[in-house]
Amino acid sequence: MKISLKYIIGLLFIGCLILLSFFTERSDFYQLILLYTALFSLSIFAYRNANDRTTVRFFIVIAILARFILLFSFPNLSDDIFRFIWDGKLWHIGMNPFDALPSNYMNNSFPNGLSNELYEQLNSPNYFTIYPPIAQFTFYVATFIDDFWWNSVIMKFFLLAAEIGTITLLYKYISNKKILLYALNPLILIEIMGNLHFEGAMIFFLLLAFHLLKQQRFNVSAIAFALSIAAKLLPLMFLPFLIHKLGWRKSIQYFVIVGTVTLALFYPLLGSFFMENFGNSLNLYFQKFEFNASLYYVFRWIGFKILGFNLIQVLGPALALIVGITIMVKALKNKSTNLNELPQQWLFAITLYLFCITTVHPWYVALPIVLSLFTNFRYPIIWSAVIFLTYVNYSYVEYFENIWMVGIEYVLVFGYLGWEIFGRIKEDVDLY
Repeated sequence: MKISLKYIIGLLFIGCLILLSFFTERSDFYQLILLYTALFSLSIFAYRNANDRTTVRFFIVIAILARFILLFSFPNLSDDIFRFIWDGKLWHIGMNPFDALPSNYMNNSFPNGLSNELYEQLNSPNYFTIYPPIAQFTFYVATFIDDFWWNSVIMKFFLLAAEIGTITLLYKYISNKKILLYALNPLILIEIMGNLHFEGAMIFFLLLAFHLLKQQRFNVSAIAFALSIAAKLLPLMFLPFLIHKLGWRKSIQYFVIVGTVTLALFYPLLGSFFMENFGNSLNLYFQKFEFNASLYYVFRWIGFKILGFNLIQVLGPALALIVGITIMVKALKNKSTNLNELPQQWLFAITLYLFCITTVHPWYVALPIVLSLFTNFRYPIIWSAVIFLTYVNYSYVEYFENIWMVGIEYVLVFGYLGWEIFGRIKEDVDLY
């Protein structure tokens, strides 16, 4: 790529990112989708034209610069940060966020450090918190300062470190060019660094665990795997795939270390009501919340046609059970000991999970994106391009889920996935 063109692409990318993250509201759908489309197009253009090591390194610098700039933007597409701050402030006054609903405090009086201003910003005051230890520790550290913006900056600093770690690890295993599909992906930038979602920490620790496995450092890898679980619970579903990779004896040792470290990390959170309240939050996730689902919406529609009411309380847990059984069968059936197969197996597991659950927010696609780079599949990249259509739901006077947008999204995702599985030769080819 010519030097001048390289700099123009980099400047345009940073400019569009600043406009989207600093000057765009969630309700401004047309501005949001226009800027996101521009960012995605620029990222793919940079990827396709990064044909030498110098250009790749230049765009990696742009990617890290973009993350540094987003350190100073206040989350504009998500209000989850206010629950983060709420949980952190509770820890400072010696109260466990898992012990009571925020609305319980509203009915009485706010403890020191909490306020009606903060409470009014919460998007789920009638639900128990669900954020695991790594996130809770970050909330605690960030809320030493009584300022929302600084709270955001400090939390993002942790994610910035994780993202730099992820890019560094990818550089070890991914061909020069492929790394840009993660480093410059606007969904990763906006949802992890811009809107403070802890998929960034989960991904870093998971890749670190994989890296250490490849180095035969099993015990340290197990600790990293536990840290990934402590950032987000999702990596739990990947453990069965290690059984044949490590052998039964080593895998049991690995699981014992993962379990012990995970329990140690969760220990500060454990209170008299933790198991009940955390369990209630998980049940609500599978039995009440609905957003941007795929297969679940199909089954829900069939249920309405046959029975006349929403079957979410049955469908949610049933689909989760099917996912769990399928993952276990798949893991036990494949007896290969090749560690290099793990990312594709994990990609299968997380994809199946996301296709079956009742709620799929845009940042959930971050994990499939990074795993896909170790495989021949690129449908998560397509998914990252079209899932932002769901932000149209926030552009109406009152929140409304536009099913047409959901339909467009999944027709494209399933269509591209079908082409990748059935319509092309399965070899390690560059799909762009």
